[in-house]
Amino acid sequence: MRRLLPLVLFAALTACGTDTPTLSDIEVSGSDEPEISVEEGFETDETTSKVISPGDGETVHAGDVVNLDYVGVDGRTGKVFDNSFQSEQSLTATLIEGEIIDGFIKGLDGKKVGSRVLVAVAPDDGFEQNNDQYDLQSDDSLVFVFDINDKIPESATGKKKSVPKTVPRLTFDDQDRPDGFTKTKKTPDKVTDEKAYLAVEGSGDKVKSGDTLVVQYVGQVYPDGDVFDESWSHGPATFSVGTGRLIKCWDDLLVDQKVGSRVILVCPAKYAYGEEGNDKIKGGDTLIFAIDLLAAN
Repeated sequence: MRRLLPLVLFAALTACGTDTPTLSDIEVSGSDEPEISVEEGFETDETTSKVISPGDGETVHAGDVVNLDYVGVDGRTGKVFDNSFQSEQSLTATLIEGEIIDGFIKGLDGKKVGSRVLVAVAPDDGFEQNNDQYDLQSDDSLVFVFDINDKIPESATGKKKSVPKTVPRLTFDDQDRPDGFTKTKKTPDKVTDEKAYLAVEGSGDKVKSGDTLVVQYVGQVYPDGDVFDESWSHGPATFSVGTGRLIKCWDDLLVDQKVGSRVILVCPAKYAYGEEGNDKIKGGDTLIFAIDLLAAN
């Protein structure tokens, strides 16, 4: 699977949670869509943040997955360089070092879902390199207003379901995270059809073709071969489903599943990587996945 995370956007934010004079010169207006007034040449040596309007939802912490809307302004020019309200594409971000810049984590840590947060980002917490796409320089200070829309669950949250004994048994690590499959006495060595099984049935909206999904997953060679990919060690994956960017099995079988579910997919080679395979999968391999559907939008 290809991770389709908007990584460019993941390199832009930060805050430390205390109000400082650097924020006093920034005006924020508007209700549904915020407008930011930043004077050209705005600079800050320290990343700071201020809650403009508090929410009453869950508190966000480092390591969480959150869904956001935002407006971003380049302090050097005073101009907006990105606006999710206008593009109608909210951002789902994992607050893990290495997945995004430290500034993103600092800016949202300790804030509550439903809050609107103003963040002034020092260059050391922003882009490490010039960003030609947005005409940003590595030493620019950045200003953001975020609406924290939601905190995404860490794993499937629905009702446990019985899986046929012919399906390899899902195993878990010491943190109760899926980490592979074990063949049962009734598991056939070969399968010809792609199949989906519910291990947990969620109660959220059904996934639609074209949705951007947030998932945790583990993938293994069927029935009990090597684990070739997983997301649990580094944070959820985000990608578009039903658009031909994933293996056919995922596109076929994840659409119409409910958010909150844990879905086991059995994917023969013709629905996966075919007779060619890829770097980790031999041609002709059948694959099996456990996929937690955390969010879709």
